[in-house]
Amino acid sequence: MSAEIPSSWVRRFAPLIRAGGRVLDLAAGAGRHTRPLLDMGLNVTAVDRDIGSLENLAETRCELRQIDLETGDPDGVVAWLGGSYDGIVVTNYLHRPLLRPLAAMLAPGGVLIYETFMTGNERFGRPRNPDFLLRPGELLDAFAALTVIAFEQGEVAQPRPAVIQRIAAVAGPVGRLPQPARMEIA
Repeated sequence: MSAEIPSSWVRRFAPLIRAGGRVLDLAAGAGRHTRPLLDMGLNVTAVDRDIGSLENLAETRCELRQIDLETGDPDGVVAWLGGSYDGIVVTNYLHRPLLRPLAAMLAPGGVLIYETFMTGNERFGRPRNPDFLLRPGELLDAFAALTVIAFEQGEVAQPRPAVIQRIAAVAGPVGRLPQPARMEIA
């Protein structure tokens, strides 16, 4: 999954986030999702242990928070980040103690969009460590309290070969689905 280009999974499901809503971009990295979320008119809290690459995105609708998500008590991290998010986006990141608490951080109708590597990815490169690879169906188990809109797991070729798992889920009943992406035919 590319470091610069926004994930197609995030692009597909981000339109389900309430217009003008609050979004948590967890482990935001260089902001490959923060910028498009801001461009959609959303208010973004971008969190990472190193926010140096995000400083150019700081503006009225973008709050930057520097935190090492893997140190300390997960409940303390969650309390510090707050809740009532209309959307939470997580890609290429896994810290299992934070999985279940993320669901509780969503506002009613809030959308979780999560995509990261899973077991089998070691064939293609990093990450290889099982601590950073989801087990089959793990996101379904972790977010069982949410209404799943879409779930996929398996091998992908683009943007680079990898084995991934991804979920889009809502805190509440099933709602509308995003419009299908148009395919350009050459």
